[in-house]
Amino acid sequence: MYTDGKLLIAKGDKPLYLLPDKANRHGLIAGATGTGKTTTLKVMAESFAAMGVPVFLADIKGDLAGMAKMGEGKEWVKNSVEKLELEGFNYTQFPTRLWDVFGKMGHPVRTTMTEIGPMMLARILDLNETQTGILNITFRVADENGLLLLDIKDLRAMLQYVSQNAKELSLEYGNITPQSVSAILRSLLTLEDAGGDKFFGEPAFDVRDWMQTSYDGKGFINILHCVELFQSPVLYSTFMLWLLSELYEIMPEVGDLDKPKMVFFFDEAHLLFDDAPKALLQKIEQVVRLIRSKGVGVYFITQSPTDIPDSILGQLGNRVQHALRAYTPAEIKKVKAAAETFRANPAFDTTEVITNLATGQALISFLDEDGAPGMVEIAQVLPPQSYTGTLSDEERQTFMANSGMGGKYNTEVDRESAYEILLRVAEEALAMQEEKKRLAEEAKAAEKRAKEAEKEAERAAKEAAKEEAARLKAEEKAEAARLKALEKEEKARLKAEEKEERARKKKMEQIATNAAKSMTTSIVNSTLKRKAGKNRSVAEKALTAAFNSAVGNVSRQATGSLVRGLLGTLLK
Repeated sequence: MYTDGKLLIAKGDKPLYLLPDKANRHGLIAGATGTGKTTTLKVMAESFAAMGVPVFLADIKGDLAGMAKMGEGKEWVKNSVEKLELEGFNYTQFPTRLWDVFGKMGHPVRTTMTEIGPMMLARILDLNETQTGILNITFRVADENGLLLLDIKDLRAMLQYVSQNAKELSLEYGNITPQSVSAILRSLLTLEDAGGDKFFGEPAFDVRDWMQTSYDGKGFINILHCVELFQSPVLYSTFMLWLLSELYEIMPEVGDLDKPKMVFFFDEAHLLFDDAPKALLQKIEQVVRLIRSKGVGVYFITQSPTDIPDSILGQLGNRVQHALRAYTPAEIKKVKAAAETFRANPAFDTTEVITNLATGQALISFLDEDGAPGMVEIAQVLPPQSYTGTLSDEERQTFMANSGMGGKYNTEVDRESAYEILLRVAEEALAMQEEKKRLAEEAKAAEKRAKEAEKEAERAAKEAAKEEAARLKAEEKAEAARLKALEKEEKARLKAEEKEERARKKKMEQIATNAAKSMTTSIVNSTLKRKAGKNRSVAEKALTAAFNSAVGNVSRQATGSLVRGLLGTLLK
């Protein structure tokens, strides 16, 4: 409860105040389940808001949203007010904004892959050292090529690009194995199935929207609904660390102020440190140590102080320790360790008191005006002034509609980033490949057509040659037939001529013969006339016989010779 310029948190033998100018020295709320940590958280958050300091807190159980409603006179609240004699206690409501990573029970809270970075993302994905190295390479390549990594599909596309170009990239950045890339992609798929696709995207959340006050000067209480988010403890804790880192990055150095500029409550804080790699622990320690000078107070809520590393526990100046139960040696050891974190009070044994505290009671030590831890006191935490239950769905929707944040965050934006660019490049490459393939096919088809044309030309040439050969053969055959016919005709002509010549010769011979006979007869007669007388008849017969014989055996010339001979003989 904010009163007299201070934050009244509890009352014991005396009121216990959290001083505003020491509130940025961080704090711890510890205790077993059911001992009153949530009530303490609400009382402190209400007090900061009443003082005008914006607050962020994680609602693990879903019952903190009631801070947006006016408180009611529940019996246990009335009893506490009376028991603690709280003057000026009034039921009230606080300006509240509801948020939800998944956008169901509050306005969506998104961030981009680039903003969360490879180190935190590697923790979310539970990557080993080699896989983390490849994830770093992927982010580096994306940054150097101007490829925005906004959502899961951007990172998936970038990992595929790195895998496809592993041979070239390995020469510059180191070995990139397909097996490691595949493992990252599988982890990314698991994250997506767990709802991580809702967390990564745009519009990215601006943490400055949490650092606002209402019209009456109260700080807004920003409640992140974590019932579903908490089902993935690694995602939950990494998200919280990202918020702290965002605050650290954007807040300027301001030194010590009269009151914090913002207070951050981190419930189930042990999840932030469980199995965290050394590099991440160093970053957490750095952020917690340095964010104080930027006016931000961080309050961790967990069961035991031993859940917090000593390097960070030592920076938590304001402490509220509720009861711890100790039934085993390990639990007893934790109780002793928790007791040792307080400045001892000689009036009681801190170790013994821790195990006997009633619900709502706590051991409390706040920083005093000099910044030194106050002596631990046993006290009863005040009841909350706001509603101590949760909101109905209708009430939740009404508060969301009136928050002024819906128009900025409710509608997701998917602008051009690595996925779209790489997809376009791949499509262009595919188009070029298809064009190259088409040109190759056209060239192949043209070559085929040329070959077919060449074959057709060869076939046509062969056919023409065949036809020409057939034509020549036919011509040769016709010529041969013509020549044969001519030869036959010539033979027939020659034969006819020979026949005719023989007939002529025969006729001539006949004529000659007849002439010869006539001549011979005339000569004989003439001769005989001269030599008439003796042996006429004998000579005539002999001469006729000789002539007939000669005419039958010799040619015309021979006959002439014979006639000449005979005439010669006769004329002697």
